[in-house]
Amino acid sequence: MTGEETRARLTQAGLNLIGQALSIFDSELRLAVCNRPFQVMFDLPDALTRPGTPFEDTIRYLVERGEYGPVVDLEAAVRIRVEQARAFEPHYIERTRANGRTISVEGAPLPQGGWVAVYTDITDIKRQESLLRAHSVELSEQVLANAERLAAANRALGATNAALEEAKRELTEIEARTRQVTEMMPAHIAHMNRDYIYTFSNRRAHLVMPGSLDDPVGHHAAQVLGEETLERIDPGFRRALAGEANVFEINHDPSGRRVRIALTPDRDRTGAVRGVYILSTDVTHEAQARAALAQSSKRELAAQLTSGLAHDFANLLTIILGLQGRLERMEGLGPEALDVVRATLGAARRGGALLDRIAAISGRRELKPQPVVLRPLIEDIAAMARPTLGDAIRVETFVLGLEGAVMLDPGQLQDSLINLLLNARDAMGALGGRIRIKAHAVRDTWVEISVSDTGPGFSPEALTRALDPFFTTKGGGGSGLGLSMVYDTTKLAGGTVRLENTEEGAMITLRLPMRMADATEEPLIVLLVEDDPDIRTNTREMLRSLGHSVIEAASAAEARPLCALPELGLVLSDIQLGGAETGVDLVRALPEGLPAALMTSLPAGHGLRTAAPCPVLQKPFDTAELAALIAGVRR
Repeated sequence: MTGEETRARLTQAGLNLIGQALSIFDSELRLAVCNRPFQVMFDLPDALTRPGTPFEDTIRYLVERGEYGPVVDLEAAVRIRVEQARAFEPHYIERTRANGRTISVEGAPLPQGGWVAVYTDITDIKRQESLLRAHSVELSEQVLANAERLAAANRALGATNAALEEAKRELTEIEARTRQVTEMMPAHIAHMNRDYIYTFSNRRAHLVMPGSLDDPVGHHAAQVLGEETLERIDPGFRRALAGEANVFEINHDPSGRRVRIALTPDRDRTGAVRGVYILSTDVTHEAQARAALAQSSKRELAAQLTSGLAHDFANLLTIILGLQGRLERMEGLGPEALDVVRATLGAARRGGALLDRIAAISGRRELKPQPVVLRPLIEDIAAMARPTLGDAIRVETFVLGLEGAVMLDPGQLQDSLINLLLNARDAMGALGGRIRIKAHAVRDTWVEISVSDTGPGFSPEALTRALDPFFTTKGGGGSGLGLSMVYDTTKLAGGTVRLENTEEGAMITLRLPMRMADATEEPLIVLLVEDDPDIRTNTREMLRSLGHSVIEAASAAEARPLCALPELGLVLSDIQLGGAETGVDLVRALPEGLPAALMTSLPAGHGLRTAAPCPVLQKPFDTAELAALIAGVRR
């Protein structure tokens, strides 16, 4: 016997020991449960006491037996009682049965639908009341009648109270479930009255806006959010209290997060606004992705606008260089003419270099994030730049925290920092000075890297325009694209760039999204499919250096049986393989759920490459690029 069956039997046995008759019918008017006294009181056959018995069948049996007295139309009497049951309301009644016994019937609806009814034989009680009426000459008829009415009213009141208690219990459970659901949501849900006092909160404010009160209820908004944050939200509060729902986003400076806030007026029955419902959501990652997408779109547009001009300009420069070269080689040109020719050649070559810089900014560039430990990376960049900066400049590096690996593109970060170091060198001039590189985390949201110097600082115009393409304060010695490139790569990663002057000089701060690398990833068993033995050997050693175990195959046919191994964690295959099948064919035939990646030297527009159903790694690649690919596939 199962535990469920045991509980059902114990419940039924307990119900049978109750001295009163009891029946429960569900919302479809079918018997859910009854006890033995119910069957005995109404002398019901076993068939009418089984769960699922229609209420109509039980009523028809009782009407036929004369339970409700003589009836003219049996079906009409049954139909009336069934309709009363469908519109069930709490009640207490007393009636005398055909056998002369008097019973009380107390019914109450159930929150889930249906009802419970309790039947009590009160024949002896009614007989005592009759005897009392007959023999108590001292008691007036009015007192007895009032006592009877009071007793009936008390019994009806008891039934109503029981229904109210059940409703109260159900409401308490609903409230508890509602609070549990709201507290599980990744958002802050709250209510604030017109005095800016919180009357409800799911206690998630401190998770959306770190530093806020854990339990805001009963506190003023200034205490919950802080004066500075409230100042930013207050215009929205005022609009909502004026009856206008509104949605907006703010930067939460204490945590560096982007928060979306939806405010909805709370109106009473007359339409007057008595408060505000608040929904606050952390959209930092969404904002970072939007910024990266917007920058990518601008880059594509810039590439489309400049590609045609650059092509024609490059052709013109080629012609100019050719003609000036011929002039330079002509005999008989005087020194002054030669100087003009050489100056023209120099200007044309600078034009070519400028085209290369424009192509670097507006051309296609993909982020290649990989696990990076910032302290050694920044120290390496500083060491690499020192010979170029010169002996008059001292470079200091400070990395606060950030001991774990962070997902960043090290190549682009290196380019940006070297650009900033060279700009700082140029700003300080021959006298030199100090350059300081600092890196730290802004809570768990951003990585901030700042480069400051002891130069003269930014001019008011430079603070406004330094990030604009072609803006430079170096005269003819600068292209004006260095800081533009830094801005471009940072925005492409979903970050921001801030320029400011300090007491010592200028400071540029890069703020990049913080994605901690997963240091707990288990090593994989990788099936490596490559028909070139030298490439296969080299790739195998890369995989082993990353801690993975490797199984090798030279063709798709050789790899197919190995793909069924239950321990296999990844398939890494070349696209072009010896034999009739390609790597694309192999990946499409893999068991569902098995991660896969392809590698190739084919150009981006090749048909086989575009048909790949999984990530593709461009050859040649190094260990870091392979590690980044595997990390992306595992996620």
